[in-house]
Amino acid sequence: MKSDFSKRLKELRTEKGLSQHQLAKNLNHKITQSAIGLWERGKRIPNLDLVIILADYFCVSLDYIAGRED
Repeated sequence: MKSDFSKRLKELRTEKGLSQHQLAKNLNHKITQSAIGLWERGKRIPNLDLVIILADYFCVSLDYIAGRED
């Protein structure tokens, strides 16, 4: 079962028209393409530091990316 984070991450990425590879490249490879794929499929959960990087990149709050608010 996908988490709210998994769904939200994929939604944010696709809204920007980015592939997983492009997102990893835009983040200067601080996060790998394979990690993004695992997170989007709900297979793994990132640590807080990585979630902060993603929230900053997408200009959203931690609560938003975690699916706690709309």
